[in-house]
Amino acid sequence: MKSAGGRRWGRFAEAMLALRDVIAQPQLRRAVLAYAWVCMGDWAFTVGLAVVAFRDGGAAAVGFVALARMVPSALASPFLTSFADRLRRERVLATVSAVRAVATGAAALLLGTGAHVFGVYALAVVATIAVTIFRPVHSALLPLLCTTTRELTSTNVARGILDSSGALFGPALAGVLLALSGATAVFIAAAILSMAAALQLMRIRYEAPPRVAAARPAIGRDTVEGIRAVARHPDLIMIFGLGFAQTIVRGALNVFIVVVALGQLHTGDAGVAALSAALGAGGVIGSLGVSLLVGSRHLGAWLAVAMVLWGVPIALIGVSPTKVAAFALVAGVGLGNAIADVPFFTLPVRLAPDALLARVFGVFESLISLGVGLGSVLTPALITLLNLRGALIAIGLLLPVLVALCWRRLTALDGRLGVRDDEIDVLRHAPMFGLLPVASIEHLASRLRHRMFPAGSVVFKQGDPANDFYIVVDGSAEVIGNGAVLATLGPGDSFGEIALMQDVPRTATIRAESDLNVFELDREAFLDAIGGFSKSSDAAHAVVARHLANFTPATTGI
Repeated sequence: MKSAGGRRWGRFAEAMLALRDVIAQPQLRRAVLAYAWVCMGDWAFTVGLAVVAFRDGGAAAVGFVALARMVPSALASPFLTSFADRLRRERVLATVSAVRAVATGAAALLLGTGAHVFGVYALAVVATIAVTIFRPVHSALLPLLCTTTRELTSTNVARGILDSSGALFGPALAGVLLALSGATAVFIAAAILSMAAALQLMRIRYEAPPRVAAARPAIGRDTVEGIRAVARHPDLIMIFGLGFAQTIVRGALNVFIVVVALGQLHTGDAGVAALSAALGAGGVIGSLGVSLLVGSRHLGAWLAVAMVLWGVPIALIGVSPTKVAAFALVAGVGLGNAIADVPFFTLPVRLAPDALLARVFGVFESLISLGVGLGSVLTPALITLLNLRGALIAIGLLLPVLVALCWRRLTALDGRLGVRDDEIDVLRHAPMFGLLPVASIEHLASRLRHRMFPAGSVVFKQGDPANDFYIVVDGSAEVIGNGAVLATLGPGDSFGEIALMQDVPRTATIRAESDLNVFELDREAFLDAIGGFSKSSDAAHAVVARHLANFTPATTGI
């Protein structure tokens, strides 16, 4: 028997192999690298803008500039992400990256020429809307590039590592440029990184599902449909509610970092960047541990852990506001952030249909923007009311309290998705489903019905109308054609595809040889799955051709 340490090392080695596979897959590599450039540029831009705002009007200005950036983003995200469910998602991402590059470049020009700072703030709003659209559309693109939930989790872990790296190197880059030149240089660097992301995204190639080219209703109804998809799903409401609360804390932390660095620790502008970089450093340090989440069936529980790590260190900064403690505790928040990204961007993929996924993530991004804005603008007032230490403690305790209230529902969600994983494992045994992207296989699993047939009973007869496809879970069945036994089916085998694909009556009889446990999939779900992707269609036609090559069905039953 392996020791606990041996099992952990085995999980770690498997996680590293999974991450290696993400890097080796060209389309996934391009997607996560583009995210890294955008993330790094966004962190650098945020630090530079915070310094500009603080010099312009103190902590209140930092909060109100953040709110001014986030509210338009919150309003625009559900509407604009609707286009990503109509168009190819990588093209939408390339476009918004280019828009962000132009906006941050123009902000650098205004700041460098001494123009009024409100023009800089207006361009910051445009740049923020662009990055707000980027995250949900990127999250909706990844499932189209992955073929298993494990691969998706691996990709989100890799993205989280790069996110943490961006949170480290973005502020570090901003700190160097602020010390050597000023905020103008920071904005120029952010523009260059956004353009690099656009170029990377233009190189992504994949087979898009047919819905991309399909006619769609008015964009307003598309937007409402995405909002309703979230409102009707209690688990999405819970996950997005925790995300909203976490971003309120994140917005507060943006203000706390500036106030603590400049007003309490007296570290200067570079200290703001350094304290921001500590957040990324904690994320990078925690990334190796977070890689163990690959293959985990407890992402709900890990989300709870992440929320506690996001809150408790902030509260402890209020207890011990020294330089060493502040840097170490902000790094602890970074660890929580590294963990949180994996469940936040994996669980919704498993709960929402792919046709609505960009809009669902758009709703989430809207809540994120609103939360960051509210946290940023309310924190100065909270500092005035409770003083800095009291505000830190109050904000820090918010998330642990919410986790305590949601714990039972999070663990119940893990249990339900664990059952779904077992169902997906069975589906993957069917040749036509083995290479489906994650979102499609999740949708299929949600449509499965569990059926039992006693030994000797008939599932369907030759000549019957065809309505369903079947996969054997347990037991065995005989395939009887023209009165003769042609084959015996066991666990992992499938049947029923010929009549569905050729739109004819059943070509053979299926009779349970022993007690038979099957998954049943309706005609519409089956045909949608194999018709939307060429590899699945080719595999299904190959199966049909192989069966019919050795058997010509008669027009009568057994």
